[in-house]
Amino acid sequence: LSFFFFPEINDSEGHPSSSHQTLKGTSKWATSLENLLEDPEGVKRFREFLKKEFSEENVLFWLACEEFKKTQGKKQMQEKAKEIYMTFLSSKASSQVNVEGQSRLNETILETPHPLMFQKLQDQIFNLMKYDSYSRFLKSDIFLNLKKCEEQEESSPEAQTAAKRASRIYNT
Repeated sequence: LSFFFFPEINDSEGHPSSSHQTLKGTSKWATSLENLLEDPEGVKRFREFLKKEFSEENVLFWLACEEFKKTQGKKQMQEKAKEIYMTFLSSKASSQVNVEGQSRLNETILETPHPLMFQKLQDQIFNLMKYDSYSRFLKSDIFLNLKKCEEQEESSPEAQTAAKRASRIYNT
């Protein structure tokens, strides 16, 4: 018989953390904008925040571009490309995003669409969100209140007894 010793690993607050525990909710959103945008609830809360900042069009444009990349068929691509152009990029757009090179864009690009045709503009908007609104979101009441609620749920007696039950199961 051999015994292995694994030292306890603590997170930044000094709580034991386990390697099989995966981050979720606000903890995961706080690690990167990518993680936030992969979670539908994260997107919902980020949109709420951006709406208050009058810049919701940024995340809507980013999401539209992500969806556009998955579009199959030239006809569908043309329709979606035109929709993105008219909604976010045209000078008459209802939710115009502010990107460099926008003035050089015109409707002729919509005739020969390809999955990455908006990539440069999408990257600009991603960086704008990442280095500007995302950091403010992490300090916002929306985010901090959600985080507090999650922490209270995790420290509730029900959650602790469930964790103890689970640890008993694994330690038998």
